[in-house]
Amino acid sequence: MPIVVENLTHTYMPGTPNAHVAVDNVSLTINEGEFFGIIGHTGSGKSTFIQHLNGLIQPTSGRVLVDGFDMNDKKQRRQGRALVGMVFQYPDYQLFDSTVLDDVMFGPKNIGQSPEEAKASAEAAMRTVGLDPEKFGEKSPFELSGGEKRRAALAGIIAMKPKYLVLDEPMAGLDPSGRREVLKTISDLRTELGCTVIMVSHSMEDVARSAERIAVMNESKLFALGTPDEIFSRTDDLIAMGLDAPQTARLAKALREKGIAVPDNIYTNEQFIEWFGRVRNA
Repeated sequence: MPIVVENLTHTYMPGTPNAHVAVDNVSLTINEGEFFGIIGHTGSGKSTFIQHLNGLIQPTSGRVLVDGFDMNDKKQRRQGRALVGMVFQYPDYQLFDSTVLDDVMFGPKNIGQSPEEAKASAEAAMRTVGLDPEKFGEKSPFELSGGEKRRAALAGIIAMKPKYLVLDEPMAGLDPSGRREVLKTISDLRTELGCTVIMVSHSMEDVARSAERIAVMNESKLFALGTPDEIFSRTDDLIAMGLDAPQTARLAKALREKGIAVPDNIYTNEQFIEWFGRVRNA
C-alpha cells in the first residue's frame, strides 16, 4: 500500500500575528518501493512536510495515510509510525548513546526486542551500511567522521526494518566522496531491504541520478510532481524559484540556446556523454 497525502496543510502558531503556513494544501501519493525525491528552496516546506509522514507533527488540516493508517488518529499513528523510519539532516541530533552499538540497539529494544535480538539486529544493520561491528561497535558515535555518523544513524533506523525510509538532506555537509558513499549505501539498502526511499535534498545531481519521481515544493505549495525527465526539462522554472538545476541540465540549456539540438531529457553526466557519443559517431 502507498503513503497517501490528502490536502495537507500545516500552520505554525495558528491564530497569532506570527502565524505561518509551512505546508499549503498538498496532495500526493508515494508508491510502495519507489525512490521519491523532494526538492525546493530553503523554507519551501520540505522538512515540515516529511515530519507528517511519521506523525512527528500533526496537520492543521488534511491527513496522511500510511498503508491505510490515519496518522491523525493516535492509535493508528502508532501502527503507521512503526513503518516509517526517519534520518534527520544532522545525525549528531540522532546519536546519543555511549557506543555506536548501543545507539543502534536502542530502536530494536524500544520496539520490544530482547537484548540478544536487539544486538543481532544492530550488528546486521551496521554491516548493511558498511560499519563493521568489531571495528565501530565500541566507539563513541561522536568519534566518527561525518559520513560514518550518517551511516550509524541509518543503521539505527534500518535495524527496525522500516517499510519507508525518510531522509532529510542525508548528504548535507559531506565532501563529494562522502556524498557518493552515502548515496550508494541508500541505493544498496533499497535493493537489499526493498524499502521505499523518500529523500529531501538540495543536490539536484543526487536527486536526478536516484529518484524515480520528484516533488517540487515552492512557497509551501506543491509546484510540480513528475519523473526526472518531466521535472528537469523545466530548468527555467527551477532556476526562477531559486533552485540550482543540475549542472548538466544547465549546460544542455546553454547549448540549446546556441542552436544545438540537445534533447530536453539530458540532465546527468551519463546522459550527456551517451548523447554526445551518438552525435559524434553519427
